[in-house]
Amino acid sequence: MKFDFEIKEHKNYIDIKLKGELIDKTQAQPLLEKVDEYIQNNIANFIFNLQDLKYLNSSGLNVLIQIFTKARNNNGEAVLYHLNKKINELILITKLHTIFKITETQKEAVKALNIK
Repeated sequence: MKFDFEIKEHKNYIDIKLKGELIDKTQAQPLLEKVDEYIQNNIANFIFNLQDLKYLNSSGLNVLIQIFTKARNNNGEAVLYHLNKKINELILITKLHTIFKITETQKEAVKALNIK
């Protein structure tokens, strides 16, 4: 299964739905380029819907960490929501739940951005 993503732009944040399997950084290159574009346009708040992300490995986690770091370095935030059971377990095992903000719903994710 391949990796894909869908973007919904909002006034102060970007909602990105990840789909498929994120197992290689080269798969995510278009996503990383879009994130860079938004940051260059002064939008550094992202929420990620992981409901349709079926598989994630260490390379995929690295992509999420890169985006999180870029957002934070530009006074923004990245929030994960709708994690399936496998992805949630991976986030817990790797202790990344101590770094990422994680919510159940999109509404909670937007609230977690603390946009003024």
